[in-house]
Amino acid sequence: MGHHHHDHSKDMASERLGWAFLLNFCFTIIEFIGGVLTNSTAILADAVHDLGDSLSLGMAWILNKLGRKRANSQFTYGYRRLSLAGAFINAVVLIVGSTWVLLEAIPRLWDPQMPMANGMIALAVLGIAVNGFAAFKLSKGKSLNERIINWHLIEDVLGWVAVLIVGIVLLFVDWPILDPLLSIAFTVFILFNVIRNLHETARLFFQAAPDNGTVEAVTATLKQLPNVVDVHHLHFWSLDGEHHVLTAHLVLDEDIESEQRRYLKEAIDKALLPYQLSHTTIELELPGEVCRDESAHHDRHHDH
Repeated sequence: MGHHHHDHSKDMASERLGWAFLLNFCFTIIEFIGGVLTNSTAILADAVHDLGDSLSLGMAWILNKLGRKRANSQFTYGYRRLSLAGAFINAVVLIVGSTWVLLEAIPRLWDPQMPMANGMIALAVLGIAVNGFAAFKLSKGKSLNERIINWHLIEDVLGWVAVLIVGIVLLFVDWPILDPLLSIAFTVFILFNVIRNLHETARLFFQAAPDNGTVEAVTATLKQLPNVVDVHHLHFWSLDGEHHVLTAHLVLDEDIESEQRRYLKEAIDKALLPYQLSHTTIELELPGEVCRDESAHHDRHHDH
């Protein structure tokens, strides 16, 4: 039972993501140049952060287009899993970038170099404006992708506020060490988030259940249906963290007539509705019937 949503909202999302991506990407390039010119590792660290966000935006934008493509005989579930690949690529880029910033910043703790405070302030003001505008554009979005990216952009705005404050402080006092300290703080924050996201992505990638509670809840719900005595071979996984898939075998207490069967199917539909599943496959097993999956995979599968 696939749910097909109307595509109009998706096009809006695509347009918003496209805009935010272009803004962010152009700005990231300005930042890398600015970081080198102002001799500020804090700006370079923020540039890496922004590059990561540009990649997320670009990926989200491409996936938004691909995700709408219908499933076909090669990709029978459609293209939703690509977002997991996108998340992996993004994580790798951020880890490499962060390592580079740390290699630049850590030596400066012992030999701090004064960055150009004026340049830092100018870039920070620009950064607040660009990211603020992108966040404002995406705040109208409803999709998980847009919400997550909106958070990233708000984080960026806060990052630039920090750069702005350090820039202003450096105008008045000679504390060049603030610059590498800020860049290291940024980078640690980026890495912490990357590792957290990687963990989540890996779980979905290896088809872990999106959350443990749901499996128990679904099993309990199905067991309460009329004529159902047991539920087994229940598999629950997620295509991309948003679109979930469920398959299950229901063992019945008697050989039911077509009328009862129709009634049971409606009951199953109703019971699963709150879980908003994208794909469901339910097998009904009559009393005394040998479970097809049990006999075929007896040595490999253990019953749940």
